[in-house]
Amino acid sequence: MKSGLITGVSALALLLAATAACAADEATGVEELIIYGKGESRQVQTLTVEEIQRAAPGSSPIKMVEKLPGVNFQSADAFGAYEWSTRISIRAFNQNQLGFTLDGVPLGDMSYGNHNGLHISRAIATEDLAGVELAQGSGALSVASTSNLGGALKFTSRTPSSDLGADVAVTAGSSSMLRVFLRADTGELPGGGRGSISYADQKADKWKGQGEQNQKQIDLKFVQPIGDFTISAFYDYSERRENDYQDLSLEMISRLGSDWDNNTGHWADAVQIARAYQTASNYTGSKPILDGNGCYTGSGANPYPGKVKCVDDAYYDASGLRDDNLWAVTAAGPLGGVDLSATVYGHTNDGQGTWYTPYVASPNNNVPGATSQNAPISTRTTEYSIDRKGLVVGAALDLGAHRISAGGWFETNDFSQARRYYGQNLSAPSSALNFFSGPFYTQWAYDFSTNTGVFHIEDVWTVSDQLKVNFGFKSVSVKSDSVTRIGSPVINGSIKSEEGFLPQVGATWALSDDSEIFASYAKNMRAFAAAHTGLSPFATTQAGFDAIRNSLQPETSQTFEGGWRYRAGGFQGVLAAYYVKFDDRLIGTSAGAGIVGNPTILSNAGSVTAMGFEAAGTFELNDDWSLFGSYAYNDSTYDDDIRSAAGVVTQKISGKTTVDSPKHLLNGEVNFEHEGWFATMNVHYVSERYFTFTNDKSVPSTTTADLSFGYRFQGEGLVEGLEIQANVTNLTDEDYVSTIGSNGFGYSGDNQTLLTAAPREAFITLRKRF
Repeated sequence: MKSGLITGVSALALLLAATAACAADEATGVEELIIYGKGESRQVQTLTVEEIQRAAPGSSPIKMVEKLPGVNFQSADAFGAYEWSTRISIRAFNQNQLGFTLDGVPLGDMSYGNHNGLHISRAIATEDLAGVELAQGSGALSVASTSNLGGALKFTSRTPSSDLGADVAVTAGSSSMLRVFLRADTGELPGGGRGSISYADQKADKWKGQGEQNQKQIDLKFVQPIGDFTISAFYDYSERRENDYQDLSLEMISRLGSDWDNNTGHWADAVQIARAYQTASNYTGSKPILDGNGCYTGSGANPYPGKVKCVDDAYYDASGLRDDNLWAVTAAGPLGGVDLSATVYGHTNDGQGTWYTPYVASPNNNVPGATSQNAPISTRTTEYSIDRKGLVVGAALDLGAHRISAGGWFETNDFSQARRYYGQNLSAPSSALNFFSGPFYTQWAYDFSTNTGVFHIEDVWTVSDQLKVNFGFKSVSVKSDSVTRIGSPVINGSIKSEEGFLPQVGATWALSDDSEIFASYAKNMRAFAAAHTGLSPFATTQAGFDAIRNSLQPETSQTFEGGWRYRAGGFQGVLAAYYVKFDDRLIGTSAGAGIVGNPTILSNAGSVTAMGFEAAGTFELNDDWSLFGSYAYNDSTYDDDIRSAAGVVTQKISGKTTVDSPKHLLNGEVNFEHEGWFATMNVHYVSERYFTFTNDKSVPSTTTADLSFGYRFQGEGLVEGLEIQANVTNLTDEDYVSTIGSNGFGYSGDNQTLLTAAPREAFITLRKRF
């Protein structure tokens, strides 16, 4: 803890030193890697393509913003791409309370088992990105999202090059990682169009236990000018197959170690665990005694193998399987003095989340190849199918000092979700990396349909050369229907999330060409999720749904923020402060291990108050060296206790810090570039994080470091466009808990909802531009 604070304070000192040094007003030639949102009335930063290229190839695009102020990013793998573990929170708003788009196309709330979109790591290969824009407080009115309570991330893809060319990159390293990336650009064609196609194939072993995490991606993009208009289209395909890590608790980490994992590859042990849990009479000797959680009490002989004490200590395997197709066509250009844009898009997804459950045995009569007995284990899946289609339109008109813009977003989403069980043969298990078919039992299956309509209008008024004001609002209407196809609980019905007036007002005042102050206010709403799992009003029974459907209120937030941007010589930076009132916050809890899938108990936690400040700055020392630093302080607490329908307090959480919201986040970075050589060293500090609503359980602060360095060859011929890069993640090999809340959060007590971070890993990339 102490060393982490020292490192964190050092990062802040680096930022302050850069601020003081800016008076030197040195002219430099270092490329701008972070843009601080000049002219915006909101807190906004943009990462450029040069910054993106410094990350380890295959890294999730969402991981790259973790250095920006107010961002808490965690993952159990080195690349931040393992979706079950990937978590991002901004100013105490978690992942499903943020907005995400790619080239203006909505990606949904990016939750695991997403009901209305897909994760950015599946939407596009990292190498095909041109930039990432982060708005910490509230996204622009035009952002196509119904979940952006606490900010928005806008990803932009690379435009095909006007020159004929190709990119080839190969990355290899720790955990048998191998990634191949190929891209070809047509250059400008006779009709003025340009196109690109890319292919990425990444394979890696898990860093602990047995299993793989693999992905294939194909990205296509074409841009065609037609008169004053530009037509652009893209198609992205992703095929993701990843074995899961075991979720841990603090007790498990203490007893079994942070490198404990599922017992994949040890089928006999998995069978023994399942049999011991289901019936102790199968064993000779003293009759084992298990408690209500399937844990050995110490009375008699332990029926479990090795260090296993509980049935949930280790499962045989689990995985996430996802196939996605995402496409969009956009037309943009001026017509009669009005700037118009329209995007038509579509997205389909087929997915399965698998779990080899020791709770349900495979039947003897329904498994091909069965001998005398089938396994006491079956494979339980949660299956997903998404079919989205939508339209995003916009228009803007300049009227002297006023720029009036308006637009709309309309989407239909058909989402199917099912819980099924598949048999396993006692002699050998089937692979978790292949889609399952032919279930012996379907527990439940639902069809959800969601219709979304959003309208916005805004006026940006340039009052004077110094003052610019923006004001507008958006209206949101989301209606979701549920139909039970099979099984129980039966949940049929509909629910609406509506708000006719969500205002946004802001202003910027230019103190000089290089200095400005900004302020804004925004109100946002998060629509209810339409799924039978997660934080959704449909994740309950029919009686439970009927009881809340007419009284449950969507989550809303009101954000006030203001700050100062400054740029002089080699320095640019921002200081900002904010106050957020978050009303009708929903929290969900369930009994038992999260993976078991017990019904969610949905509660309205009342309001949450968050306040804090942020600082970030970049200082270009000279043509070769630059420094970056950021610091964020956040104080986010629950305002109310949890009460029953009768008004009785059931859980006292008022005044407690919100879960997964560290008070302190610090980053420090040094960059070097000279005559082809380049290097980046960054340090990241995260303070204590709670994973219970009553704050009785937490994970400690941690400090991590990453390093990248390489050489871009100079000259012509074979070395032209050649580059070699090395990346080292978790440089100091810290042993710490990264993800919290993988199985949700509880009111109190330890919970199997933690994932430990990957150790130090190293990767080498060879790139060639033709």
